[in-house]
This record gives sequence, C-alpha cells and structure tokens, in this order.
Amino acid sequence: MKVNKVVFPVAGLGSRFLPATKSIPKEMLPIIDKPLIQYAVDEAIDAGFSELIFITGNTKKAIQDHFKFNPDLNISNLTEDKKNFLSEMHRVIPSHVSCKYIIQDEPLGLGHAILQAKEAIGEDPFAVVLADDLIDSKQGVLKQMLDHYNDENSSIISVQKIMKSESINYGIIEFKEVNKDLMKIINIVEKPSPENAPSNYGVVGRYIFSSMIFSMLDKVSAGVGNEIQLTDAIKLLLKTNPIYSYKFSGTRHDCGTKIGFIKANIAFALNNPNYSDELKIYIKNLL
Repeated sequence: MKVNKVVFPVAGLGSRFLPATKSIPKEMLPIIDKPLIQYAVDEAIDAGFSELIFITGNTKKAIQDHFKFNPDLNISNLTEDKKNFLSEMHRVIPSHVSCKYIIQDEPLGLGHAILQAKEAIGEDPFAVVLADDLIDSKQGVLKQMLDHYNDENSSIISVQKIMKSESINYGIIEFKEVNKDLMKIINIVEKPSPENAPSNYGVVGRYIFSSMIFSMLDKVSAGVGNEIQLTDAIKLLLKTNPIYSYKFSGTRHDCGTKIGFIKANIAFALNNPNYSDELKIYIKNLL
C-alpha cells in the first residue's frame, strides 16, 4: 500500500541541550556533518515518501532554511567545479518531494503536534518520524515497516526490547505474537514503573497511522505533563482498529539525551572509513 505523507514533529524547545539550542533547533545539531533532521528526512525519502510535513515552531526557521534550495552561486571567484558542488550540497530534497511547514503555536505534547497535520493529511494513512530517534540500519526502519503495511485501517508502531528498569522512559506495549517481528498490541502504557510495565518492549519514534488517529487525538484531554499524549490516543484507537508493533532491525541512538547524542557521533564516526582508524587510535590513547 502506497503511503506518501510523513510528519516530522520538530517544535520542541530542546531545553535539555541548552545553551546550544538557544538559537539553533536541536534537530539541526549534527551527527558528524549532517543534522539530525536530515537523517530522518533521508530515511523517509529512501522509503518512497514524497510529501514531508514539518510541525515546527516560530523559532525553528533554520530547519526550513536547511531544506530550501537557494544557493548563492554568484560569488566571483567560484570555479565551475565549486559551483556544481555547492549546488549539489544545497539540494538536500529531490525535486519530486514537497515540503510543508505548519506552526505549532505552543509545544503542548507529541499528540498535539501530530494533530496540527490533520488538514494536510486528510483521510490518508501517514507516517510519523521523531528525529531524536536516530536509527542506524541497512534498510531504513520506515521501509521495513511499509513492507508489513497492507491495511489503511490499521497502524504500525516500531518497538525495541529494553531493560525493564528503563520502562519509565518509554511507552510500553502489551501484545500477542503474530510472527517473529510483528506483534498485535493489546494495550499501551506511558512510562510505567518497572513493576507495572506489561512487557519489556518500548515504543521508538517511527509510526504508520490510520487517519483515524486524528479522531482519537481530538477526543483526548491533557494528560501527563499537561500535554496531549499520543499514547492516550493510541489506547482509544485500540478499541476500534488494529494496531501492530514492529521489532525493527537496526541500532537506535536516543539523541534526545546528551549522552545518546555523544554516543551517536562516536558510533557513526567509527563506521565511517574517513575517520574510524584515527578515532580508534585516539580513543585507545584516551583510555
């Protein structure tokens, strides 16, 4: 089934990364030489998505500028080779892919951010990608999930196995097995204590939703943190529509935390032949 539209909620304040994020959106912080948001966008484009919808804030203009094709190639001393290089670097979005930017006036939670895309999505199924969850995989997680998506009335959520002690940082699913990678969700609990966690599978920031999720987001009231919680809408949707969880293949880096961001830079550098040998020697000498 063709799913063309993908939502990127990027309106958060990035308060955990202050003062770096005082004037730069967290999603523009680089892993090596590419901002977090571009890894997410590249994954979506590689999976075949052609309509990119960014839920952004009034202070996030840098994201829009990054994806805009507007190179200044009139500098007198630029060679033709340098012009071609700069032109290619500025075209980070293929010409067949469209971008739409929707302002979320207040950061009232992930559920509220997704709800802002209701008019742009219409009645189509759509994906949601959280750029904080950077996933290193041979095949992008969105593409993996699309390979299992064949019913527009259903939804799929990516999950990974976690330590029970980490359950307070995740939405945790209760499920029944369908096959080794796909599980039917029975219940979902937002950030439970380890003793109350229904399983050791936590939700990771990749979703494919039926458009019915908007009706549920319209119904839920502010929950944890006085925010519109996506988990609450998913619980409501479970009463009427099937939702599956998918155990993706790949390594996830939680770039919403400083230590996760640091680890991601090290891991990606070690996997890059331009830096790996020198970096291994440097780390060995440090230790």
